[in-house]
Amino acid sequence: MGSVFEAAGGAAGILRLAEAWHALVAKDEVAGHPFQHGVHPQHTERLAAYWGEALGGPATYSERYGDETSVVRRHSGNGVHEDIDERAIVCFDQALDDVGLEGPVRRALHDYFAWAVTTTMARYQDSADEVPDGLSIPRWSWEGLVSGG
Repeated sequence: MGSVFEAAGGAAGILRLAEAWHALVAKDEVAGHPFQHGVHPQHTERLAAYWGEALGGPATYSERYGDETSVVRRHSGNGVHEDIDERAIVCFDQALDDVGLEGPVRRALHDYFAWAVTTTMARYQDSADEVPDGLSIPRWSWEGLVSGG
């Protein structure tokens, strides 16, 4: 069956998903809060590289941009934000619809995103200083978490 990355359309498919999600979440009055002060100009490309690597694609994110520690630190120290997480997941599900991903790949992508948002990205709510060095990007397959996390 190949990887979730391949089933989602490879690098181009994951980039389309990242662009669709970012467009939705940036406009959402709740989920858009973290984006109010702007984002890196290559945010969607970096996000797509991160998702792609996590979903069985090439190690583009790790080779070009950083490791899991840097990603988690960027998302840490913001307190509890379950309302933002819930809305981000709703936007992700809409993005899946918008780019036409359905069936088993849609379920795998939804499960991955919901897990990442509510687990790895929400683990260090009090301070980014608590995030340990040397974390590797968690890997996700059709069966769920394979490594990391």
